[in-house]
Amino acid sequence: MNSKFRIKAIHVFLIFFSLNAFAQDFSFKNYNWDEKSAKIDIPSKYKEEKEAILERNTKVELLIDKGKAIQYYLIHEKRYINSDDAVERNNKIYIPFGANESVVSTKARVILKNGKVIELHNSDIKEETDEERGIKYKYFAVNGLEKGAVIEKIFIIEEFPEVKGYTVKMQDEYPIVKNTFQLIYPEHLIFRTKSYNGLSEAVVEKKQPNEKSNTLTVVETNTPALDDNENYSNWNSNIKRFRYKLDENLANGSKNLNNFKEFSTTLYERFHPQYDKKEQKAIDEFCKGIAKSNDIQEQVWNIENKIKKTINYNRYINSQETLQDIIKTKQANQSDILRLYIAVFQKMGVENNMVFTSNRYKVPFDKEFESYENLDELLFYFPAIKKFMTPTEIEYRIPLIPNELAGTNGLFIKEKAFAGTKMGIGEVAAIDIPSVEVTHDIIDVVIDFTKDLENPVVTDKIQFGGYSAFNFQPIKDFASPEQYKDMLKSIAQNYTVETEFKTLTTENDGVDNIGKKPFVMNVVFEGKDLIRKAGENYLFSAGQTIGKQMELYQENKRMMPVEINYPHAYTRKIRIILPEGVTVKNLDKFNMNYTADINGKTEAAFISKYEKKGNEIIVENKEYYNILHYPLENFEAYRTVINAAADFNK
Repeated sequence: MNSKFRIKAIHVFLIFFSLNAFAQDFSFKNYNWDEKSAKIDIPSKYKEEKEAILERNTKVELLIDKGKAIQYYLIHEKRYINSDDAVERNNKIYIPFGANESVVSTKARVILKNGKVIELHNSDIKEETDEERGIKYKYFAVNGLEKGAVIEKIFIIEEFPEVKGYTVKMQDEYPIVKNTFQLIYPEHLIFRTKSYNGLSEAVVEKKQPNEKSNTLTVVETNTPALDDNENYSNWNSNIKRFRYKLDENLANGSKNLNNFKEFSTTLYERFHPQYDKKEQKAIDEFCKGIAKSNDIQEQVWNIENKIKKTINYNRYINSQETLQDIIKTKQANQSDILRLYIAVFQKMGVENNMVFTSNRYKVPFDKEFESYENLDELLFYFPAIKKFMTPTEIEYRIPLIPNELAGTNGLFIKEKAFAGTKMGIGEVAAIDIPSVEVTHDIIDVVIDFTKDLENPVVTDKIQFGGYSAFNFQPIKDFASPEQYKDMLKSIAQNYTVETEFKTLTTENDGVDNIGKKPFVMNVVFEGKDLIRKAGENYLFSAGQTIGKQMELYQENKRMMPVEINYPHAYTRKIRIILPEGVTVKNLDKFNMNYTADINGKTEAAFISKYEKKGNEIIVENKEYYNILHYPLENFEAYRTVINAAADFNK
């Protein structure tokens, strides 16, 4: 439940301070499991499940403690373990802990199939470190866990209140027999809620005469599992879930709290101050090192490149006091980097909008539910060219932005003048993802059999565009020459065979080409490993020259619609040059035509054809995916297109 907001608006948290309140105990302070009986009955429909959640009970209570707003969070869960994999997955019970949180109570026990109870104690708590992220985790080490057992755990946490917007997940990768969420809060507050994907609506129970709180409850029973392993899907968008946020404070008459209008006005004022002479001088000096261009996209690229190459961004450091400090120390957190970009854009006359959004794979943006949870990520938008830029991801360059922030909506903060006064106005609009033309890979292959029928010379030119190029271009600037050489060889082998190359060269690698030019790989190699002899015939695997292809299998019934990372396309041309007198069979295998139509329009396709001209065979195929979302009813057509490319490769 720890807060995720990266940029905090100047939004004073007064909701509880309008009443004379005193510290009080939270209602579930003494919450405990049933000490009398540890026997747990497994409902018959779940006895054969490999893993199931028998009960999940979550409570959140908002209180005043010593004049400060505080929140207590309880999770009580009983989990049925009924497979070797489930035993392995659950032999550690992680203790939740994050920023602005402290653990009040932790309890865990294992109830074995024979009724024996193994209670875990503080001595069973271990610690491990995520070396990559530098984060330490505490967990109960579970000994004696076996199939048929039940793990029961209770955690109570004290933390900063989540009232500006929070999502509660009511579905899991495993079935849930009963799932209850309760929000307990002072009677003078009113919360707004919304349920998604068929979840029951929240019910508010008014306070009893001797109580000072209301309770908001959501109960869901017999919730089926939703597998998080379906390829090309968005699990968080499709699970049963609900959101809540503080909407009114009856004590002071405040309404429509945590709304987009307030957020937009506050953020604009914060990041568009009047600069003093020292700050303006620092901005002027900084901008002298930025090349000027009449092309707006080029100008933005130059600004972005200068800032990302000279200022070290770290979201966790303390804010600098002035723009001079940011430029001098070359250190900036998110607030600092935003201040610097806006100052430079103003100096260089580049019209821009701040855009706040959320990761569509984590917290799908809902324009109908105004919540600060929707505003966790930051972009810039340039109306004159209709392009976006990410200020904090150092490897990106306009027009590429993290794909998980596109193909969704965002809050655009636009500058408007009223009676000579400038202010920020918020409007929700679409964040368009770069079109299919941007990520367009072009492969040209020449296979020359004229000198040796058993060992043709294969020449590849592979152009990676957009997001495909982005996967490779930055590496040269961050890897050693030897590491980069090995990486290039690995990429080339995907499109050729595992062999030594006659030549392997690249074009347009390095950060300076991101968003400007395609990444190009030129490869020449001997194709003897693509040939097999069968009697008097030679079998040639032409399809391998387009590279290994993803195959989409679906053993179980598909549950979620398709959602891809970004639109993309491939154009491939294979020229096979034969010696005189050689005949060829099975050319009809090159003819393929598979499409996926959405609302009467072809949005995905794999189309291949060939022609024979003298001693040359020319094979051309096109593959494309124009949109991000393919409805569940179109899944089989989409899967056929994906697998067609794999079939061609074979």
